[in-house]
Amino acid sequence: MPRVAPFVGLRYDPTVAGPIAQLTAPPYDVISEPHRDDFHAASPYNVAHLDLATGSADPDHEESRYARAAQLLTDWERSGVLKADDAPGYDVYEISWSDGPTGFAGRIRGLLVALELEPWGGGVIPHEETMPGPIEDRLALLRATGTHLSPIYGTVAGPSGPLADLLERTCAADPLFDLVDEEHVRHRLWRIAAHEPIADWLEPFDLLIADGHHRYTTALAYRRERHAVDGPGPWDRILTLVVDTGTQRVPVLPYHRVQLAGTTPALDEPARDLADVVARADDATGRVGVIERAGIDAVTFGVVDLPGPPPVVRTLHERILDRVAPGEALRFTHSAADAERAVRDGEAVAAYVLPPTTPENVLAAIARGDRLPRKSTFFWPKPRTGLVLMPVR
Repeated sequence: MPRVAPFVGLRYDPTVAGPIAQLTAPPYDVISEPHRDDFHAASPYNVAHLDLATGSADPDHEESRYARAAQLLTDWERSGVLKADDAPGYDVYEISWSDGPTGFAGRIRGLLVALELEPWGGGVIPHEETMPGPIEDRLALLRATGTHLSPIYGTVAGPSGPLADLLERTCAADPLFDLVDEEHVRHRLWRIAAHEPIADWLEPFDLLIADGHHRYTTALAYRRERHAVDGPGPWDRILTLVVDTGTQRVPVLPYHRVQLAGTTPALDEPARDLADVVARADDATGRVGVIERAGIDAVTFGVVDLPGPPPVVRTLHERILDRVAPGEALRFTHSAADAERAVRDGEAVAAYVLPPTTPENVLAAIARGDRLPRKSTFFWPKPRTGLVLMPVR
């Protein structure tokens, strides 16, 4: 495991900014433009005003979205909307839900830490490909603000008994922040002292990046830039939520594939409807649901069998999608209903309904030397942006 350390966080003061539930948002890359506007409207201090600011996308433009975010951040710190911690420490973070896309109630507990950056392939393990566009966008924002606005999300295989005990003890107390988000997921946060031997407990384990590949890659690029001028500094670390999958069940939902053009595969078996397709998709056996256009407002359902080691999304790309739908002929959604609608409405020629997988299957793929296609996993629920920020100036 790379080294972890306590950090000085930057937090909202609800007595100045208002209720914390109106100030946070999901990670930037799962917010559509209409939803961005909703978060902007929720409060003039909502973190989406920083993470997804309005303005020109050209970082050299005097009214760029990045310059606007930097100015807002400065204003909020000066006015007391955001306040820095008095001393370094860690955060215990609990996410819980009673319903939703997992099909079961659940809870995840983890630690927010400052993770020492290191090149991919050591103790920090990626599992998805990245794209240059999001990296350029996030790097421009990090240059402008000098602040990690949201944590990346990583898992360790565990189990760590001392970490589990610390989480249990801490979560019995009253939290610093407590909110329920727009998906009815509850988020609670506690601040704990820096003297806990967190680094020792996590040292035996590698960290799998569950969510945040683009942000981690961005942080590496920013570190290189700062090292060239200033040498080592706070930019050597990134805000990270660490969750132990050895003691907890972490949902890994799929991103379904919507094929916008190209040919479609032959089905191995028919299926009755969307519910049947979702039920029959299976990661262990390599079964993927398929929805194909069958005329105006009409679709057919079926499955294709793609035996091989899970996660099946990689086999789907190797055997079908990289051949029939290369490049920009795909979009991604974690809603099977949205995938069906796209085919039924004529937007797409086909959609591929994928099954959930597990962190263990992802790690096994990495151990085989594989890298999954982009948008292969949807670790859910996601840590909230805005509960704590980490300056690296």
